[in-house]
This record gives sequence, C-alpha cells and structure tokens, in this order.
Amino acid sequence: MRTVTVGRNSAGQRIDRFLQKTFPALSQGIICRLIRKKDIKVGGKRTEPAYKLCEGDVVTVYAPDELLAEKTAERGFMDAPDALSVIYEDENILLADKEPGLLVHEDDGGSADTLINRIKKYLAGKGEYTPEDEQCFAPALCNRIDRNTGGIVIAAKNAESLRILNQKIRDRELTKLYLCAVQGVPEPREAELRAYLFKDSSENKVIISDRKTPENRTIVTKYRVLDVNAGGDSLLEVDLITGRTHQIRAHMAYIGHPLLGDGKYGSNRVNKEKGYKYQALYSYKLKFRFTTDAGILAYLDGREFEAKNIWFLDRFKKDVE
Repeated sequence: MRTVTVGRNSAGQRIDRFLQKTFPALSQGIICRLIRKKDIKVGGKRTEPAYKLCEGDVVTVYAPDELLAEKTAERGFMDAPDALSVIYEDENILLADKEPGLLVHEDDGGSADTLINRIKKYLAGKGEYTPEDEQCFAPALCNRIDRNTGGIVIAAKNAESLRILNQKIRDRELTKLYLCAVQGVPEPREAELRAYLFKDSSENKVIISDRKTPENRTIVTKYRVLDVNAGGDSLLEVDLITGRTHQIRAHMAYIGHPLLGDGKYGSNRVNKEKGYKYQALYSYKLKFRFTTDAGILAYLDGREFEAKNIWFLDRFKKDVE
C-alpha cells in the first residue's frame, strides 16, 4: 500500500495518468482494475479513472509492492555547464537567451549539455527545483528553436504556467519576432509571403512550393528589411504567422534570399567567404498580448522582452529598435 499527497504541480490531471507517472509499473489496465475493486481511493473514498486531482488530495493505492516502486528522481541535468543567459525571471517563468550551437533538448547523442538541463541545474541551485519533491513535473520549455539558431526560449517553472503558456502560444497571444541576415535585398522590402511546405523527415529538410498538395502545409511569413550593408546583404525582421519546421530558412531561400550561414538551404561557399559560422537567425523579441484569461500570468500582459547580444548585428549599421 502507498499513500501520496498531491502537490501543486500534479493538480488538474487525471488520476490514472498521475498514477502511471508516479508508479511506472502500473499500466492503464491495472489502474482501471484497481479502481473497479476500490483499491485506489481519494480521501478514503472510491474514485474514477477520469477524476481530476486537486492539490492536497490524498491518494491511497492498495497493490503489491512490486507495482508501487516510485519513479527514480532524474538528476543527470547536474552534469550540464553552469552557463545560462537569463533575460527575465519571476516565480513562474524564465526567459533564456539560447546561444547558437546549443541544443534545447537532448538528442540521440545523449549529451547532458542542453538548454533545459542548464535551466534545471540553475533552478536546483537556487532551491526552486528539487526532483525528489516533484511527483510528475519538471521545469519545461514552451517553445523550441533549432540548434544553430539563437534567441529567446520560454521555460515554465510550474505546471499551471506551462498550461497557460502552451495555450497562449497556440492561440497566438504571444508574438515572437526574429532577426536574420540574408543574401541580397528582397523586393518589395516589406511583404507577407504565402506558400506551402512539405517536410522530408528522412532528409531533415523541407521543400517549399507554390502549389497545394495533400502532403504539404500552408506557411505565411512576414518580413521587413531593416538595413542593407556595404556587401549588399540585408538585415530582416521576420514575424512567423505560421510556425513550421525550418520555415524562415526555407521560405527566404525559396524567394532567392537564403540566410547567411545556412548550409542546408544556402551556399556554403558564400557562407565561408563572408565568415558566417552559424545561420544568421535570432529569435530576438517576445511580446505578450493576451486576449483571453491568463490566470496567474496576467501580470505579463503588455510586456515585451528583447535579446541584446545578437552576434551578426555588428555587420550592419542599424541598431535594432
């Protein structure tokens, strides 16, 4: 028999999903059978698989001990480096400025050096995250950017903030603006582009087309030219109306203005000649513009945040406003 008191970050989820996360040996079938037999109770009373837990609920499970081994707290994030650039932080969220070359999440290589691991280590060092005290939640990223792209990434410190931010991103109540340097000067200098994108997962590449097919998806990309340097390259601000894989990189290349430093959709020869090691793309500005209830994050409405140390801006004269 095990008794678990539901914490803040586990509240709001179904009891069956909570138990599967807390006790990995409990399958959905076993949980349903135990509930039918009244061997799982909340506050001493019978429950249902779809019951949504409240903070402070006391869940009791009567089952063999071998099924009730709790998940081992994961602490591999402590092997990550300490380096972390924090743009903004409060009790609910953290905005990190990710450097180009850093993964946001672990890949098949298994390196501990990822942005989320650096954030977990940082929060653990401040006493804001203790894996052993959490039943189901760990600090999580709400958006992600490519390894070789730099810029603002949002991390939620608690489950309620994660839920709200995911909804705000989905409903476009957050605006993320990008800066990029491209070959040549797009004409017109400000436009909203529309096309269709097909993702070739086997090649980790996308293909842009003007023709709709059952397999591709609509993309809309807004841009405006901010500056043109002596070499004839342009600095653009980009607003993604849709957010598809490699959208900015592939869409700009499709109209004849690939990002500098982008070997996949641009020219390695040009990139080498001009000294671009990474694709010149940066998620530099974040705006909170809520149109629906934001709960505990309502205080963020109307606020804007901006990354300052953008590595390719020194190749252009104009300061970003």
